[in-house]
Amino acid sequence: MVSFLAKKNNGLLGIDISSSSIKLLELSKSGSKYRVESYASRPLPDGSVVEKNIANLDAVGETMVKLASLVEASTDKAAVAVSGSAVITKSIEMNASMSDTEMETQIALEADQYIPYPLEEVLIDFERQGLSEKDPDMVEVLLAACKKENVDARVAALEIGGFHAKVVDIEAYAMERAFALMCEQMDLDKEGLTAIIDIGATMTTMYILRDGISIYNREHVFGGSRLSTDIQARYGLSPADAEAALLNGDLPEVYEEDVLKPFVREMSEQIGRTLQFFFSSSQYNDVDLLVLAGGTAATSGLAEMVQEDLSTSTVVANPFAKMVVGKKVNTKQLHNDAASLMLACGLAIRGF
Repeated sequence: MVSFLAKKNNGLLGIDISSSSIKLLELSKSGSKYRVESYASRPLPDGSVVEKNIANLDAVGETMVKLASLVEASTDKAAVAVSGSAVITKSIEMNASMSDTEMETQIALEADQYIPYPLEEVLIDFERQGLSEKDPDMVEVLLAACKKENVDARVAALEIGGFHAKVVDIEAYAMERAFALMCEQMDLDKEGLTAIIDIGATMTTMYILRDGISIYNREHVFGGSRLSTDIQARYGLSPADAEAALLNGDLPEVYEEDVLKPFVREMSEQIGRTLQFFFSSSQYNDVDLLVLAGGTAATSGLAEMVQEDLSTSTVVANPFAKMVVGKKVNTKQLHNDAASLMLACGLAIRGF
């Protein structure tokens, strides 16, 4: 059974394969304190990853090789994640006296009751939860299953780069761990209802946590690449030139009024609609905290506009706010990219 759920594997690299880039993060831990040891990011060719599925393994593998050349990590063991939409999770009850081996055998025999795919096409993991409230002789068991092709593609991409996939995690659980660390780093209260809006280049994922525990996640097709597209259209630039101009701040004075403000307004409206979708399908009608993550999260004015539009306390994620940073790491760049490293961070701390 593949290790989707929480088992300790000391010293893991967190490697986040997104639609636009691959990010690597290495942390160490002394007592209760974390330290950033290595960090790197490399862009992916367009179309390499489509809606969180690896579409071009060779391109992802080549980028992984380039990424590996940028860091001097102390281990080649890594944790990578599959998206929530690729995973089936189900809570079942089993006899509490059974050993893990006995549970594994029984789950394998009965898995076709819970999983709507041929068993040879899926990988399965399970984790004991608390005792059943209905019967103290039974224990709640969380079952997770993912189609084998989704896992195999990520494992193969890591192997091309010289990494060993020790853990294949689930994005929602990695984000849950990253949020707990972020609350410590930013002096935030993780109690109550929190919405994490992870804005990627083309895909945005909303995670809802109640008292720090993930209860809902959903992917929506919109993302930050729209800003680059708007810049290209407005100023007649190529995609590469638009990205360079945005990165270097080399844009006309009217850029903020003509392009940035309309983009921020549109993103705020999209986030509002995403939340309304959740409210309409749940018992909730408000959140206590909204966290912006992903590469677009730190866009100038976005957090302020979201907070104003939704009347909800809004912060930009930084899981490294008070963390010690090693000498090999560019501290300024790390904090600039902090919001986009939430998932990599949640993967990296999986080993501790």
